[in-house]
Amino acid sequence: MSAAEAGDVFHRARGRTLDAFSSEKEREWKGPFYFIQGADPQFGLMKAWSTGNCDSSGDEWEQEIRLTEQAIQAINRLNPKPRFFVLCGDLIHAMPGVRAVFSGHYHRNAGGTYKNLDMVVSSAIGCQLGKDTHGLRVVVVTAEKIVHRYYSLDELNEKGIEDDLMELMKQ
Repeated sequence: MSAAEAGDVFHRARGRTLDAFSSEKEREWKGPFYFIQGADPQFGLMKAWSTGNCDSSGDEWEQEIRLTEQAIQAINRLNPKPRFFVLCGDLIHAMPGVRAVFSGHYHRNAGGTYKNLDMVVSSAIGCQLGKDTHGLRVVVVTAEKIVHRYYSLDELNEKGIEDDLMELMKQ
């Protein structure tokens, strides 16, 4: 998927919200339902395996993109529709220019750097195991850099994203 296509997907999803009435209805049991779990699209792995170079290959994603699109089309044709779709596991294998990997599960903020690759661990929305507050990480990606900042839910709700991050998105 190109950056333009990804932007188009984001644009189509913008503004979609679950209104208060439907979210209240979702709190009550309505009978059986189903959801879809997908795992490990791992963009780049198919080429890496085919070339036998899993450490440095993986810069082509065409096969994985085609399969992911096929999965989405199959899900969209289902009737009745699933309640939700969750995608877990390895999202990418490798990509030229990867400078940071973002994850969770540690329930506190953490991270480090290895060979110019940043590992960024974001604390939880829910249960906190450290001193961090319940929150979210905002990540701004430009052609030159990746800037990220963890915000408590209160901060983000009251103040929004800081001006320096907003300025980066205008460039």
